[in-house]
Amino acid sequence: MQDSHHASPLNPLPLVVWILILPVAAMEIVLSLADAGLVGGPAGIGWRNDALQRFALSPEMLDRMIAANEWPRDYLQRFLTYPVVHGGFVHAMFTIVFLAAIGKMVGEVFRAWAVLAVFFGATVAGGLAYSLIPGIRYALYGAYPGVYGLIGALTFILWARLAAQNANRYRAFTLIGTLMLIQLVFAIFFGANPHWTADVTGFAAGFGLSFLVGPGGPAHLLQRIRQR
Repeated sequence: MQDSHHASPLNPLPLVVWILILPVAAMEIVLSLADAGLVGGPAGIGWRNDALQRFALSPEMLDRMIAANEWPRDYLQRFLTYPVVHGGFVHAMFTIVFLAAIGKMVGEVFRAWAVLAVFFGATVAGGLAYSLIPGIRYALYGAYPGVYGLIGALTFILWARLAAQNANRYRAFTLIGTLMLIQLVFAIFFGANPHWTADVTGFAAGFGLSFLVGPGGPAHLLQRIRQR
């Protein structure tokens, strides 16, 4: 009973989840304070646009690299940096909440390096898919593709557990189905955001990578192939 009085009211997050959250939180704190005019003076109001110019991924960048057969570092690093900056406080807060909730569940099963591999693998895959869609000119920013990658990893965990119980494995896809339905409703009432293509790709990448980096790794994948 005495131990329960000293227990933390919040379940601790795995360290790797903090590694993902802190850059997003730090960036948003600075930009939100600048938006409110509390730091940076008059120039601070433009800091968010400056951050988007520096970190966001323009789909035209991939086109330019392929056309010129040149791969400048500034363009390549955008596939990893675009999750750091968000469109506003609410956008960033939703990202942090999802990172904390989904990241904790995945981080309790996956090793730290595997969580990073899923998040950044989904981030890069989402950026590539978004850049390859013709006609899109809006820059990609925010950590949602990486978050959806973690949702893919969580779906893999649920899928594996249901398979072990000989239960209906398709129930594992309930969460992503619900999220896609919510995105559809928002698209109907508020207009479609092309960022959803990166989110879906991130989910698929996260689910697929989990067969390689999740518990059991490639051996688990080979076992599933042989069973088929």
